[in-house]
Amino acid sequence: MTIHTLAVDGATLTYDVHGDLSSGTPFVLVASPMDAAGFESLRSRIKDRPVVTYDPRNAGRSRRDEPTAAVTPEQHADDLHALIVALGVGPVDVFASSGGAVNALACVERHPDAMRTLVAHEPPAGGVLPDRVAISAICADIVATYDASGMGWAMAKFVGIAMHRGQVDDGYLAQPAPDPAQFGMPTDDTGDRTDPLMSNLRGLGCDYAADVDRLRQASTRVILAVGEESGGPDDGELAGRAAHAIAAALGKDAVVFPGGHNGFLGGEYGQMGKPDEFAATLREVLSSAE
Repeated sequence: MTIHTLAVDGATLTYDVHGDLSSGTPFVLVASPMDAAGFESLRSRIKDRPVVTYDPRNAGRSRRDEPTAAVTPEQHADDLHALIVALGVGPVDVFASSGGAVNALACVERHPDAMRTLVAHEPPAGGVLPDRVAISAICADIVATYDASGMGWAMAKFVGIAMHRGQVDDGYLAQPAPDPAQFGMPTDDTGDRTDPLMSNLRGLGCDYAADVDRLRQASTRVILAVGEESGGPDDGELAGRAAHAIAAALGKDAVVFPGGHNGFLGGEYGQMGKPDEFAATLREVLSSAE
């Protein structure tokens, strides 16, 4: 592995190259707000090509000029494109999960020839869902809670909406606020306002709506992925529902992957998905796209 830095507008990214970039089409793993450390289990199971991981501008080893500012999907998308260009090996294949999937889809819209194949796993794209207005209000409330009370109270609310099954309505916000202690989170406010998840929510909330026309026109093969444990298009979790919705808008079915939203994890952050099965499915999906 070699470690590199890349200067982009307003930030310096840190990225890792595993293997020889000339030995095959590089596979770039993208997440947000998670940094490269969360991909160790998945990366270690990819043996047939070079792999590139990186820390987004507001996470891990990367640094930005304004640590408390909002970060938008467009900024993340342009960062990803800058990284691909810096690799200097032509179109790459990309696996992107969660907020990283939103950012990678935005990258395809803005830079339609940078990727050969994109597997977008569970993008929390509330803007494509029928309950998008309620979802937008909930995400705005999470950011307001973060500003007023700190990370524990905001994160407890985020976990609630992320795990909620099915549509939400105006009555969702009328519920009592969850106690962070129930999730093992702190109730004290440290005063820090640099959390990467909250920076992303401040930048767009959960309002991303894929530009389907641009995705169709791109040379990139776009594959939407959803975890088997994340539920269906109507009764599932927000990110899973969004994956189904974008796939349907593209005239496709979402590909079902083992596990849930964390299916590729192998113990990172104390979470255990199904990394062996997940990696095997990913290899099959990439092979079928070639």
